[in-house]
Amino acid sequence: MKDMPTGALTIVGLGPGNPDQMTPEAAAAIAAAEHFFGYFPYLDRLSLRPEQRRHASDNREELARAKAALAMAAQGGKVCVVSGGDPGVFAMAAAVCEAIEEGPPEWRSINLEVIPGVTAMLAVAAKAGAPLGHDFCAISLSNNLKPWEVIEKRITAAAQAGFVMAFYNPVSKARPHQLGEALELLRRHLPADVPVIFGRAAGRPDEVIRVISLAEAASGMADMATCIIVGSVETRVIPREGDEPLVYSPRSYKGGSA
Repeated sequence: MKDMPTGALTIVGLGPGNPDQMTPEAAAAIAAAEHFFGYFPYLDRLSLRPEQRRHASDNREELARAKAALAMAAQGGKVCVVSGGDPGVFAMAAAVCEAIEEGPPEWRSINLEVIPGVTAMLAVAAKAGAPLGHDFCAISLSNNLKPWEVIEKRITAAAQAGFVMAFYNPVSKARPHQLGEALELLRRHLPADVPVIFGRAAGRPDEVIRVISLAEAASGMADMATCIIVGSVETRVIPREGDEPLVYSPRSYKGGSA
């Protein structure tokens, strides 16, 4: 990683929550920064020195957070914006880029660096085996920033094309019904025995990984800490006596159809 000059902004992915899954590059960026902008729970993961300052905000204030961080960096601050998982996957890197595009010209001159992290679907996939071993896609089920009709079209297209799907932001208090609707939509295009992995808090002490069939999958099995991986017709489940099954998507395409 480059040395952070005056007026730098670094966007860091903290990984899925297990401290061992934070990269050394991310840890170095955190050690070098002075000001930290992020969602409350993500900032709570950091062990900051007394001189390092937190600027916490709620999880639906991404653009305002990005603008505040850029304004401080433009004034010469060494600023770090933190995300869970990877900052480029439904997270703060896109919000910062959006703010730069819409903001004053001087923001485009800020020394910007994006540091990747282990995103939730990778952590869940690793716990289950290798469900992302062939072509896959990631879809956020939140319709806060896009219409639900667009999400439905993308789910349908991905199912028909044979992609494994990772669902982010599956449910919330404001969106309790959408995961159920997504599962019903999948059942129209995929066999009932396609495996579905519910991965909650992967890598953390309260981790729960559950592998079931699409026929059994239900909205109540997930919350906002859950990442869901829906297999394709090619995805296989290997039973193991006395242990959880292995789920994998073969590297070669055999021509399965829904």
